[in-house]
Amino acid sequence: MNNNNDKTNYCGLSQEQLDAHWMPFTGNRQFKQDPRLIVSAEGNYYTDANGRKIFDGLSGLWTCGAGHSRPEIVEAVSKQVKELDYSPAFQFGHPKSFELAHRITELMPEGMNRVFFTGSGSESVETALKMARGYWRKKGLASKTRFIGRAKGYHGVNFGGISVGGIGPNRALYGQGIEAGHLPHTMMPENKFTQGMPAQGAHLADELEEMVALYDASNIAAVIVEPLAGSAGVIPPPIGYLKRLREICTKHNILLIFDEVITAFGRMGANTGSEAFGVVPDMMTIAKQLTNGVVPMGAVVAKQEIYDTYMETGGADYMLELPHGYTYSAHPVACAAGLASLDILAKDKLPERVQTIAPQFQELLHGLAGSKHVTDIRNYGLAGALTLAPNNGQPALRPYQVAMKCWQKGFYVRYGGDTIQLGLPFTSEVAEIDSLINALGESLNETE
Repeated sequence: MNNNNDKTNYCGLSQEQLDAHWMPFTGNRQFKQDPRLIVSAEGNYYTDANGRKIFDGLSGLWTCGAGHSRPEIVEAVSKQVKELDYSPAFQFGHPKSFELAHRITELMPEGMNRVFFTGSGSESVETALKMARGYWRKKGLASKTRFIGRAKGYHGVNFGGISVGGIGPNRALYGQGIEAGHLPHTMMPENKFTQGMPAQGAHLADELEEMVALYDASNIAAVIVEPLAGSAGVIPPPIGYLKRLREICTKHNILLIFDEVITAFGRMGANTGSEAFGVVPDMMTIAKQLTNGVVPMGAVVAKQEIYDTYMETGGADYMLELPHGYTYSAHPVACAAGLASLDILAKDKLPERVQTIAPQFQELLHGLAGSKHVTDIRNYGLAGALTLAPNNGQPALRPYQVAMKCWQKGFYVRYGGDTIQLGLPFTSEVAEIDSLINALGESLNETE
């Protein structure tokens, strides 16, 4: 424990209890010396174990854009637990899964109207990759097995996801994955400090043509990209880049999958990143904001032609067309949370609110240009990031130091790699954003 036990509340946890939990994506050794414990949340704020209010500068983990502890979701979940806590996901259904699936399709681009539920974004990616391979087999093109991802891409933590993903530390420890090539990322020196979508970089999509020449389209199942790369540090697509990917995929009969686990349901100022950037994929993975982070849930949304192909080649009608699923697919409590979350999205016009406050966020964020250690700033919608110069050859150290100083000042931001990342609640007030950016600026100046 740290030496400030007389000033720090660890909620009565013993060292043995702290040690028992092997925490995800966490420096466990450092954390357990000086735990940062959150005990409650309401609106745009967390409360830590010492009673301090902490502004939630990442909406949980890009999950809670509508704010925490929304009464509408609390009521819906409580009612559902009493009414139907669980029902079998295989061979039986419950009404809310069909209601939620239909509600989701109403927010999707035209033609994307079949929803398969999962338990998370990682499961959504695995499902989409399996669907893509299975689709081509059912079309009589079984050699189409390879996937194309992108450098700096993040697609969850399962073997398919880390294989198509392009963040080195997430892949290096685990050895060989599935067949996957990687497009170059779109961060270019000439686009540094761009506000919104960069003007340069659409030509990088043409690298896909080189990959088609190398692997041949007859062996490529799908291309998977985030419309806006989030976990690598908020990398908006260059103008025209996604459109060019769509054109090349269509030309060579390759499926295009958008990983919208971060971008769907408001953060881009639209229902989806597809809508915001004007490009329609063949499949889309979603999670996070779907339930406002209250209950784990994800989904894959597919075009009807993909669904129809499975149905038409499924054999007798009692047979499984797609032998895939999860115990918690379309969990009743998650469905209740999802319906309430999407009600809030519509009732409070949250995508429109994001459009309204995003320009002010952009102006304040880019006001940090020229601050100590800052080498780049990027943003779109209510997502933004700073790249920081390495500290004595350690690119991850300074973001950690800055984030800890922000925490001490009452602001939660994300640190990852060489970046500080922001994903503001859609309900943020301009004064709150201003306070966050000021605290971030102070923390940068206080960091060596």
